[in-house]
Amino acid sequence: MQFGEGNFLRAFVDWQIDKLNEQTGLNAGVAIIRPIDYDTLPLLNTQDGLYTSIIRGINEQGESVSNERIISCVNEEIPIYKEFDKYLQLAESEDLKLIFSNTTEAGIEYISEDSLTDKPAKAFPAKLTQWLFHRFNHFNGASDRGMIIIPCELIDYNGEKLKEIVLKYCQLWDLPSEFVSWLNEHNYFCSSLVDRIVTGFPRDEHQHLQEQFGYYDNFMVTAEYFHLFVIQGPQHLADVLCLEGSDVNIKIVDDIAPYKQRKVAILNGAHTAMVPLAYMANIDSVGEALASPLIEKYVSKLIFDEIIPTLSLPKDELQVFANDVLNRFRNPYICHLLMSISLNSMTKFKTRLLPQLEQYIVDNKTVPALIATAIAGQILFYRGERNGQPIELSDSPEWITLFKSLWQQHQGGAITLKELVSSVLGAKWHWDKDLNELTGLTDLVTEQLNSMLTTSVEETLSKQVEL
Repeated sequence: MQFGEGNFLRAFVDWQIDKLNEQTGLNAGVAIIRPIDYDTLPLLNTQDGLYTSIIRGINEQGESVSNERIISCVNEEIPIYKEFDKYLQLAESEDLKLIFSNTTEAGIEYISEDSLTDKPAKAFPAKLTQWLFHRFNHFNGASDRGMIIIPCELIDYNGEKLKEIVLKYCQLWDLPSEFVSWLNEHNYFCSSLVDRIVTGFPRDEHQHLQEQFGYYDNFMVTAEYFHLFVIQGPQHLADVLCLEGSDVNIKIVDDIAPYKQRKVAILNGAHTAMVPLAYMANIDSVGEALASPLIEKYVSKLIFDEIIPTLSLPKDELQVFANDVLNRFRNPYICHLLMSISLNSMTKFKTRLLPQLEQYIVDNKTVPALIATAIAGQILFYRGERNGQPIELSDSPEWITLFKSLWQQHQGGAITLKELVSSVLGAKWHWDKDLNELTGLTDLVTEQLNSMLTTSVEETLSKQVEL
């Protein structure tokens, strides 16, 4: 069963289930629950649950590929607000073992006004509690009728959060202690890490693709080639999903934390470092940046020389992931604008690169030069202009105001460049510490920023990566 009919689940979870059906003995069908009350879009039932996934990008061999697949694992889509009884009847199925969800980050919420007798309750966790309670009653609390529940919402430890709210509804509705014990002992709420860019409905290409395929399909969905599904759950989940012998990238682990750290540091960290430098070098998209030998060399060296050594997973596993990341950046089917990624860059730098900066210094007793250059690029970017034209900065009012003041003071001769850098690094309200206390960081960032101002970003990077 799947809460959510949107593009992401159809191009990620359903696509993987369809492949497992083909490659292994899974033989699973999906009942999609439309969790929101709206009629503007038709149900997938109008196409007998069939739709086309178009997976495009750079494969492991560095080749540009486009793979089309008709997804046939969806049995039905149930609009819960119109067919609530049919939704509850699914709880009586002996075959159901798994529940997936993607109700957006706001979907895992608690609404105290929700009632057990609502048809349905408003919040997704409340709807789930209604269903699980019906299942518990139907099977008289049988220990082998518990579910494996895998939320895919983009919040930390989503499984634990979902379970916490379900138990809160048990308390609100005064549900029996036997049901609470059954929930705790015989159901698994698995936290997950999902990773795939789903570009969604190919609006601009839709007519052409229908002509190419020779059939109508109003539910086409496009996504990048790469996919990763890390599930913090019981080891027998691998058997439930029949993972052996398949090529889907699903990992069943005891703790998703190292994988989350890997994604944040390598994928997101590289994005955050690259954006200001590439943009100030007159590049506008990620694909263009990786097509530049200079930017590509900088990003590669940053990842392999300064980020990977600070992470805890096996080095070969990190290197494989890093190469996948670089191929994702090169994907010719996705135009990812740098300015779109630049939103709240100062917070992103703190969460994505500051831990690696500090760990590198601990391990090597020196400042990582490429991360320092990324900080310099960030400060230059927040000057708010490129080639004499204003840049539309998107960040907190505190940072926007501070950068405007500092650059005006520097350009007016009131403060030196080093004092400007020191003020940025010394913003304890943001960093929770004074980064000027990291020996050598202030001087190196100032040196790199001065080089960018007196020569160019390109000249500064060239000296570092030795093209």
